[in-house]
Amino acid sequence: MCCAFSDEVYEWLTYDGAKHVKIASLPGMWERTVTIGSGGKTFSATGWKVGWAIGSGHIMKHMKTIHQNTVYHCATAAQEAVSQGFEREYELFGTPESYFQQLPAMLHHKRKKLASCLQGVGLQPIMPEGGYFMTADISSVKVDLSSQSCEDEPTDYKFVKWLTKEKGLATMPVSAFYSPEHSKEFDKYIRFCFVKEDSTLDAAEDILKKWSQGQ
Repeated sequence: MCCAFSDEVYEWLTYDGAKHVKIASLPGMWERTVTIGSGGKTFSATGWKVGWAIGSGHIMKHMKTIHQNTVYHCATAAQEAVSQGFEREYELFGTPESYFQQLPAMLHHKRKKLASCLQGVGLQPIMPEGGYFMTADISSVKVDLSSQSCEDEPTDYKFVKWLTKEKGLATMPVSAFYSPEHSKEFDKYIRFCFVKEDSTLDAAEDILKKWSQGQ
């Protein structure tokens, strides 16, 4: 039997009416799916490193064996904080006070702000329905990357290095997330993060505008 390990740490971050569908909820999937969650992502507390795995008993007994022999510490205070967060959300779920409603509402604005900025300088953003990362197609951008080291390096790696060194804006090469067999299909894309202070997004917009204007 094949098993699915489903990373669903952004399950509460969806936009424009999109609904997250758990793989384990699909027909025939509960018995062979392990769903991974994260307290750091759920409550915007990156660094806490408190997570969980949900699945049927016959799979989880093996997960427990692996866990007890690979992880030896998890801060009790962080575990308690996550549990308190869920207890609060259980009472407020579906109301305007719920963090699961407030967070995507706040990020919806930031997502639109970044997309508008990227479009304005000729990049082609791919609007995400969830999470807080935005991918942009750079294939139409004309930049001399010959000064970047490693000739056989993927285009997105070269572009990201150029953008960081020359313009002071850090992004991620998308091909880094793919196996060698498929990475070439995605080396014309870079990834931005929009879970930032508005001042940071404004600074990024200023950098991109100056670049597009040749300054």
